[in-house]
Parts: sequence; C-alpha cells; structure tokens
Amino acid sequence: MSRNRRIALLVVTSLISMLLQGCLYPNELRKENQQSAREGILLVQNAVDEYQKQTQLLPMITSDMSVPRYEKYRIDFELLKRRGVLGSTPSNAFEAGGTGTYLIIDEETEPKVRIMDLLTAQRVNDLTRAVDSYKRKQGSLPTTEEMYPGFYSIDEAAVGVRPNEVLSPFNGQPLSFMMDMEGTVYADYAPDIMQLVEKLEKRPTGNEKDLRPLLVESSFYVPVKSVSYIWKDNAPWPQVATAP
Repeated sequence: MSRNRRIALLVVTSLISMLLQGCLYPNELRKENQQSAREGILLVQNAVDEYQKQTQLLPMITSDMSVPRYEKYRIDFELLKRRGVLGSTPSNAFEAGGTGTYLIIDEETEPKVRIMDLLTAQRVNDLTRAVDSYKRKQGSLPTTEEMYPGFYSIDEAAVGVRPNEVLSPFNGQPLSFMMDMEGTVYADYAPDIMQLVEKLEKRPTGNEKDLRPLLVESSFYVPVKSVSYIWKDNAPWPQVATAP
C-alpha cells in the first residue's frame, strides 16, 4: 500500500470514528450533565440551608422586579464560601466555566436550589436579536405558522440565524422556540410538561394557574425564558405573558 493511500485510509478512518462518536455524544453529554446537576444541587442546597440557619438570610444576588421568576434569585457563591459552608463552586456553574446559573426558588416558603440552563437562555437571546432586526427591516414577524393561539413559529432561515439544536434539560429532546404577537421569543416547554404529565398518576384538573412548577419539582432545572402553561383539552397550552 502506498504512503498516500495509507494516509487517505487513516483520514477516512478518523472521520468515521468522529462521526460515530458524534452520534453518541448527545446522550453521553446528557448523562454527564444530569450527574453534574445532581451533585451540584445537593452540594449547594446543603450550603444554602446552613447559611440560612446561621444568618436567617438567603445568599441571593438582588435583582429588580422586571427579572422573570425563573431568572431572578441568583446564588452568591462568594457569600457561601466566605461563610465556610461551601468549599468550591460547582463545575457546571457559570462562575466556574459551566453552562448553568444556580438559582433559589420558593424563597419565601421553602427555598430550593435549581439551575437555569444558559444554552437555552442564550438561544432565546440570539433569536430575539434576529427577530427584532427582521421586524425593523421588514415591518412584520418572521413566522411560518401559528403554533398555539397567540404564539408563532420562527423562520430561523429568514432571520439569518445559524441552526443550533438546543436540548431540553428536562427530557433531552430538541427544544422548539416560539414568539408572541409582539415578537417576544420563548422556549416552548409544552412537550416537556406533556411527557411529565403522562408519567404522573394524577393528571392536572385544569384549575392550575401554571403548570411549570411541575417541571421544577421533578428536575434540577427551571423552565427559563418561558410563559405559563394551563391544562386544557388534555394538553398544556402556553398563555400570553402578562408579568415577569
């Protein structure tokens, strides 16, 4: 076998190996992310509980009222470390180079630690900038269809954003994104809620004001960049946002 042919064979073999590894990578990454999230949540929850026990306060970075509820109360890791209740910042946290922001929810009742997925948040921000630019230039929304009453698909090709498959932190499936009649962009968690409801012994009654807490209670994450969902016609339906 000639030298050139051997080199070509090695290149082809390497490419095939990379492709095969790529096929496995999303599942492996999800398992790794879930493990990191689980460990991080346990570590930080213990630290937050101990900090509150010692100081009667929560180690939160103050945000103004305009910040949505699932982005609002970020954890101040430096406070926890200075108090001696946390040794180091979790590796999956943004402050340590990770892709998650640690938050406190239910701060007034039973404070819980959860993670905001920054990959989802960044995709929404990217789409928002692109949609805003399209609206200014075209005077219309870049949509192809109405997904739900008051919510529309986003023609990502029309707004010029590169394809980017963002996986839901709840079920590992590709997330869809939508916009309201004003062009405000959101992640669509209806499939995540539906999948979770199908696992529950008791389905929602339809009297719930918001189904998103189901996701929060059953996972390590919050549904960032979202609107509320109600149960109607045996399915979760997004509601036009009226407040953060």
